[in-house]
Amino acid sequence: MTLFRPLDDRRPLTGRLALGVEYDGSAYCGWQRLKHAPSVQAELERALSKVASHPVTIHASGRTDSGVHATRQIVHFDAPAQRSQKAWVFGVNANLARDVAVRWVREVPDDFHARFKALARRYRYIILNQPSRPVLERHNVTWCRDPLDADAMHRAAQVLVGEHDFSSFRAAGCQSKTPWRHLHFIEVHRHGPLVVVDVQGNAFLHHMIRNIVGALVSVGRGEQGDGYLAELLALKDRTLSDVTAPACGLHFVDSLYDEAWGLPQEPLGPNLLAFLGEWTGERQLPDCPMVEFRRGKPVAAVKASVSTLNEGGR
Repeated sequence: MTLFRPLDDRRPLTGRLALGVEYDGSAYCGWQRLKHAPSVQAELERALSKVASHPVTIHASGRTDSGVHATRQIVHFDAPAQRSQKAWVFGVNANLARDVAVRWVREVPDDFHARFKALARRYRYIILNQPSRPVLERHNVTWCRDPLDADAMHRAAQVLVGEHDFSSFRAAGCQSKTPWRHLHFIEVHRHGPLVVVDVQGNAFLHHMIRNIVGALVSVGRGEQGDGYLAELLALKDRTLSDVTAPACGLHFVDSLYDEAWGLPQEPLGPNLLAFLGEWTGERQLPDCPMVEFRRGKPVAAVKASVSTLNEGGR
């Protein structure tokens, strides 16, 4: 696999297009377009509309909160004009702010949907664990000056794997109809001064990952024991839970789809973690009703579980 794919500048792309997008969320209110503050969606739609010479509306694989970053946000739109692959990528990037970039564009079938066809979403939360404050990484990590026991954090987090009611880890203003989510895995590892919380699931509640990380830091500091996350999960009450970790350490690094859609594979971000060498889609997805349902292969258990499947798409 290579990062250096040639961009065709001759054949016009038509129909529905998918884009891979990267952004630094520091200056934005989040992904979703809002009237009162700048958003990544509005910035990208502005640039696409300029290249297309026509208004463009996009749909994303997931919404990120204010200050949260992304290295593989997948979006789709129906192209109102014919432009080559090179024209879409280079033209849009030339009209975007420097903190947002299109990485690639692909034609996809008309039934592709960035949100509703996503099988899983993956985030990485990065903590810089050292006595002195960060300088070069200050916008992309959360700083913790107290020593953290990453192994204890990992042990405590394993109770969250599987399908659970995550009410203790959802924001008060969360708009999801259900607190149930399915976590495929959650891992905590130390890489030198970096402590990384790597989590994948069908989708996530508002502030869910940041609330989980806030509790895990309490375990890592030794303020709480290995059973702390299990206790919070059982309470099903956000008011009795822990603090919310800062947004700057959170990165949306992958949105997974069935291989049949033909979306490009990329190294998982952010580039701070490029040394880990993992690419999108390398891990096998769990055998669960939601994954089978979105692959278009319904199983008997789907009807029993569909009421708990999230369509919030975080």
